[in-house]
Amino acid sequence: MVRHGFVDLADVVRRFDAQDYLLDEGTASAVHLAVALGRPLLLEGEPGVGKTTAAKALAAALGTTLIRLQCYEGLGAAEALYDWNYQRQLLAVRMAESRADRLDESDLFTEEFLLPRPILRCVRHRGPAAPVLLVDEIDRADDEFEALLLEFLGESSVTVPELGTFTAETPPVVVLTSNRSRDLHDALRRRCLYHWIDYPKPERAVAILRRIVPEANAALIDQVTEFVGAARELDLDKPPGLAESIDWVAALAALGATELGRADAVASLGAIAKTPDDRDAVLALLDDGNRVGPVP
Repeated sequence: MVRHGFVDLADVVRRFDAQDYLLDEGTASAVHLAVALGRPLLLEGEPGVGKTTAAKALAAALGTTLIRLQCYEGLGAAEALYDWNYQRQLLAVRMAESRADRLDESDLFTEEFLLPRPILRCVRHRGPAAPVLLVDEIDRADDEFEALLLEFLGESSVTVPELGTFTAETPPVVVLTSNRSRDLHDALRRRCLYHWIDYPKPERAVAILRRIVPEANAALIDQVTEFVGAARELDLDKPPGLAESIDWVAALAALGATELGRADAVASLGAIAKTPDDRDAVLALLDDGNRVGPVP
């Protein structure tokens, strides 16, 4: 198995562009170095700026398998690393008893009964190219979960006490994402390259919206971009990210809007306002011509 990397930064941008992901120079550099050096990449940023999509686009750009581990509170080794097939073990015991045989513990804890979860699947992956592992929203998992990742992040291996250590033939491409809802431990950060993805600048946001929602009118995209930028300056519970901008433009286009009119904006406001308080604040902004261009 070999690692298929990128020739240079221009190659990264070109191959991501083919996946409809418009990279900025900073993110392109981070991706290029992570793949070239074989180091995990930690992407942090506000929700909705494209961290998860970047990992998906990376797998597609490299032409390899994406293995995704969605993090949540209480996530542990049995869900992330490996588990044992207890039903098959019990069946093996009963079959042995029916034959008057006796099974030792070592007979039950073999690869035959091993259930690989995303990380061990990634280590044991066999194919023409190493996979991309996406550890999504690691900040949602408990602190203790980070310790389970350290061996894998540092050595591309997983130790199963009953069987030994499994090591990847070729280090996989690992992308971790975080919305920074809590601080991650230094031990994890030291094992990763780091990149912060910020909200895109207006001109890049416009280019992305035109690419992702080609049916939308150019004037509508410009107005939405300006309005969302102003909305982020408000004290919102959930500031709208690029993902929300895409959803809103798509919703407005589906309503037949060619510009940001108030009636269509109110009808589709759920695309960017995710709480009652945010809805009230965004509605007030719609009617505030001093904060953003007047909405018809």
